[in-house]
Amino acid sequence: MTSALHRLAVVAALLALFVIILGSWVRLSHAGLGCPDWPGCYGQLTWPDAASEIHTATQAFPERPVESDKAWREMIHRYLAGILVLLVLAINILAWKRSSRLTRAGHRVIAGFLLALILFQAVLGMWTVTLKLLPIVVMGHLLGGFATFALLAWLAFRSRLKGSYAPPRSLRQFKPLLATGLLILILQVSLGGWTSANYSALVCADFPGCQGQLWPETNFVEGFVLWREVGVDYEGGVLDLPARSAIHMAHRIGALITFAMLMFVSIRLFRVTVTQRAAIWLGFLTLTQVALGIMNVVLHLPLANAVAHNGLAAVLMAMLVWLLHRASPSRAW
Repeated sequence: MTSALHRLAVVAALLALFVIILGSWVRLSHAGLGCPDWPGCYGQLTWPDAASEIHTATQAFPERPVESDKAWREMIHRYLAGILVLLVLAINILAWKRSSRLTRAGHRVIAGFLLALILFQAVLGMWTVTLKLLPIVVMGHLLGGFATFALLAWLAFRSRLKGSYAPPRSLRQFKPLLATGLLILILQVSLGGWTSANYSALVCADFPGCQGQLWPETNFVEGFVLWREVGVDYEGGVLDLPARSAIHMAHRIGALITFAMLMFVSIRLFRVTVTQRAAIWLGFLTLTQVALGIMNVVLHLPLANAVAHNGLAAVLMAMLVWLLHRASPSRAW
């Protein structure tokens, strides 16, 4: 049973990663409101494609004419997210099945939390559309996706263990450092989500400066108002340049802190024989992520590069989760 749980958790984690990447593609290609209603699309289970369907949809939603190329992207994302919900439900059935003596109590707790999280994630997906890309909801939806992926990855790693596990003492001592690195990465992902949700990525087209200055005019108070008016269409952003500049510069500062922390973790881990290969990968992924971030600025946010930047952030998170798993003892309950 634990073996089946492990396989299902691996499939779900891989699908969650793909949904994160696909979601970033949908958002960055400005297709987040490709369907103005939820859970359908212009009142359909699929999306308007035929001329008669497009005509009917346009009459029903005159404020948002049909753009089929955006609508199908949004609906594919919703379909795959729905499949992920079903996989998490199946994980819960396996984890909570009474006849499974091999299933650990910790697996059941994680499975139950995952189900609650992914159902709330579905609600956030609905609010993303119905509240017209309200930034706090968009950022929350992104973080919910990352949290779902991280927990599924943790469950996949832990469910592979057959019995008690005691990490080497040389690795166990790094658990607080790894947890701190993961927390800093989560905060940086949050800043990235806030930057994207407020359309602030392109306010600085140069690097290392911004708008031809070392430090542009900024308004952090306005830029970090979390809750804004409901009913406004936030597609394209509503903040002025100083507020967006503040968000962008905060993300840059966060990137510097995250880079320094993860490289420090990588260097420390390289000194331990059992984690040298992992340390090299962590350092390589961190350097690649920084390079992608700089390219986003100087190349004016090319879609493929921006999507890769989002996806690699998730891979970095999975790497830290795996290292935490390696550093954390486990016992058979």
